[in-house]
Amino acid sequence: MKLYSMKFYEKLQTLRKEKGLSQEELAEMLGVSRQSVSKWESGITYPETDKLITISEIFGVTLDSLLKNGDIENDKENEVSTPYWATRGMQYEYKSERTMYGLPMVHINIGFGIKKAKGIVAIGNIATGFISIGLLAKGFISLGLLSLGLISFGIVAIGLILAIATISIGTFSIGAIAVGIFTLGAVSLGVYSIGAFAVASRVAVGQHAYAPIAVGRVAKGIHEFVDTSIGRDYSTVSAHEVRQVIRTLYPDTWDWVVNWMTWFLG
Repeated sequence: MKLYSMKFYEKLQTLRKEKGLSQEELAEMLGVSRQSVSKWESGITYPETDKLITISEIFGVTLDSLLKNGDIENDKENEVSTPYWATRGMQYEYKSERTMYGLPMVHINIGFGIKKAKGIVAIGNIATGFISIGLLAKGFISLGLLSLGLISFGIVAIGLILAIATISIGTFSIGAIAVGIFTLGAVSLGVYSIGAFAVASRVAVGQHAYAPIAVGRVAKGIHEFVDTSIGRDYSTVSAHEVRQVIRTLYPDTWDWVVNWMTWFLG
C-alpha cells in the first residue's frame, strides 16, 4: 500500500474509506465518539496511544508506518487485516471484504450496547440484511427477539408473508398469539383463524370460535357448527357442510384455504 507523503490524519481517512467504514462505525469499534474520529481526520487532535494501536490492528498496518510520513506498510503478522475483525471487551465484530450491492456478504457485530450489523447476512444486536439474526432483526428472512421481515421468526415477529413467534403478525401467522389473514395460535385473530380461542372476520375454528362461520365447542356466529364429540376431535362436524357454507358465503375463498380450514373435521 503506497500513501506517499501523507500525514497520519490523511492516512486514517483513506484507510477508513477503503474498508467501507463510516466515522460512526470506526468510533464504535474504538469506543470513542464520532466527533473524536472527525477531529483526528481533520488533524485537530491526535488519538491516544492505545487507540493508535487498535487502529493499526483494525486496518492491519504497522504502527510505525501509520505514524510516520511516507509509505504505509501492511502488518503481515496481523491477521485482522483481511477481512478485518475486532474484539474489545465484550464486543466482537467481523465484516467480510466480499460485497454484493454495496453490502458485505457477512457482517457480525455483537456485544453490549447498540451494535448494528448490516449485510447480506447480518448478525448483531440490531441486524439488517437479506438474512438477519439479532435482538432486533430486519430483513427478508429474520430471526430475533423482535423480528421484522418478509419471513420472520422470534419472540415477537412481524412478517409480510410468514410470521412464527410467541406473538406473531403476518399474512400467515403462527404463534401463541397470532394476528393476520391466515392465523394459527392459542389466541388466533384473523380473516381465517384456527386456535383454542379463534376470532375471525370470515371463518374461525377452535375450542371457542367467534366468526360469521364458527366451528368449535363453543361457536358464535351466523353459521354455527358445534362440536359435541367426546374426544373433542371435531368428528361430529361435517367437513362437507362447512365447505359448502364457506363457498356459498365467501365464493372468492381459494380452495386450499377451504381445505386448510376443514381438513381435520369429520
